[in-house]
This record gives sequence, C-alpha cells and structure tokens, in this order.
Amino acid sequence: MLDALIDGFGLAQQALFEGVVQPVMFALGLGGRLEEGFVATGWLLVGLVQLAVIALGFGLLERWRPVEPVLDRPAVRTDVVYTLIHRLGLVRLALFFTLDPLWQAVSAWLGLHGLRPLSFEGLWPGVTDVAWVAFLLYLLLFDLVDYALHRAQHGWDWWWQLHALHHSQRQMTRWSDSRNHLLDDALRDSAFVAVALAVGIAPAQFVAVVALTQLLESLSHANLRGDFGPVLGRLLVSPAFHRTHHAIGTGHESHGPGSLGGCNYAVLFPVWDLLFGTARFGRAPEPTGVRDQLDGRDYGRGFWAQQALGLRRLFDRRAGWPGGAR
Repeated sequence: MLDALIDGFGLAQQALFEGVVQPVMFALGLGGRLEEGFVATGWLLVGLVQLAVIALGFGLLERWRPVEPVLDRPAVRTDVVYTLIHRLGLVRLALFFTLDPLWQAVSAWLGLHGLRPLSFEGLWPGVTDVAWVAFLLYLLLFDLVDYALHRAQHGWDWWWQLHALHHSQRQMTRWSDSRNHLLDDALRDSAFVAVALAVGIAPAQFVAVVALTQLLESLSHANLRGDFGPVLGRLLVSPAFHRTHHAIGTGHESHGPGSLGGCNYAVLFPVWDLLFGTARFGRAPEPTGVRDQLDGRDYGRGFWAQQALGLRRLFDRRAGWPGGAR
C-alpha cells in the first residue's frame, strides 16, 4: 500500500515537473538546476495536496463542530498567508539557497571519513525492512525529535521570543499551524535535516514523514471541538489536546506569571507527554494566546510586522511592551 502511494506520487511529481516546472526553469535560464527543480516539485505537489485537504476537508469539520465563532477574520487571513508560504515551498526554496548547501557539505565530509548514516531498515531483517514498518519507526523518531525541540522552544527564553508568535493567535483555526517566525522555522528545519542525515532516511520517506506531520498539525490547530475519545485520544494528538497547549497561562506558562513551562508538547503522538509527565487531558476549551497580550504587548497584525517584532523581542526584550523584561 505504502509502496503504491509512493509510486503514484512519483508519477504525479514527474508529470508536474515535465509539464510545468521544467519549462519555467528553462525560460528562466535554470536548466542546470533541473535535479533540484525536480525535488522542489515534490514539495510543491505535497503542498498543493495539503492545501486542498486543509481548505476543504478541515474546513467542513470546523463548520460542523467549532469551538468558538471566528471574529478576527484579518488575523486568520494572515495565517493563510503563512500557510501558503510554507506549503507552496517558499520556505523550502529559501532553505535550499541558504542552509541546504551547508548540510550537503557536512554529509559529503562524513562520507569521505567513512561515517555512514544509521538505518532502521537493517535493525531487524525481515521486519524493519518492510516499507510501512520503517516508515512508522521514522515517524516515531521524528515526532520524538519534534517533542524535544518543542520543549526547547518553550524552555529556552531566547527561543520563546520567536516561538511566541505561533502562540499569539487568539482565534485558532486550521490555518494557524504555519504562523511561525522564519528564524524559528529555520532552526527547527535544520535540526530535522541533521537527524535525517544521521539516520539515512530515503528522500521519499522523508517527504512523506514531513507531509503527514504537517497535515496532522493543521488538524490539531483547527477550530474543532473534539478529543478523539479515551483510547484514540491517547494515541493521536487531537484539537482539544493541542488547544490546551495554546491556552493562556495553562499550556505554555503554567509555572506562574512571567515563567516558561507548559504541557501537551507532542506534535503527533501524546505518548511523549505521557512518558515525560507533561500530558493534560480532559480540560474544557479555554481562550488561546500569550499571557502578556492581556497586558497590551503587541505581536503585530500582518506578516512583516510579526516577523519584525519577533526579532525585536529576541534582541531587545525590554522594548515596546508593558512590564519590562521576562
């Protein structure tokens, strides 16, 4: 089944590349970068599929059982801009011209010195070399990495100044997942690439892991009333579980005013929160946002304002908001 999906995706990627991307690249004088263009086409195709599911499928779910009425439409439209930037590959394009050459150089250096990546496929011959088993192991591994990074985003004060932008949305919807500072994204993506190089995950599997993770993240941010029940809700992060993470003074500042901390950090599987004692289940829906917004701190209304204010918080945490430094 997984092999058939990968093969079907490959055929669609080839068709999109030959019919659209390749002619555009030749017209722009980029004929020498066709290999990179083919990879970028894969990310573009994934993004288009995700956007269709988010807009139509998750949109129907939000209309079916919303947690609250959406009153701040301009804020949601800004989140749509973030989603388009991320899911149509613009962030990946920026990383391609900045960080990817560095990681390729590191990978080449490791290969020259005989340091080969680990591989899940060889751990248990006859079992882990089955495509879906290896994929599940990679999914668990990268989700654990995501959990650790998420704890750092909340526990390290300097990183929180960037990540706080993600939590500043007072009206969570299916579009809210991509509201991130670009520097925050670059740090997280760099860690993911490092792990991918270390374990030697195949490019097609890496795309599948990232695509599924992103899609389920969009669902967990949706304005949808639901906790998936007592069994599935312990196996998969639900909108109710993740909304608690975004709750003012509960999900990410739960150690008291002005402090960092939190709960429900898991991205896909609550097992990590259960193992590390950070899980909170069964809470009623609460208002979302960041505590200092109640004191008047401004996180910006549009994309560029939000990005600029994120850098300002990072380099001068005393500037422009009541109450002094964190």
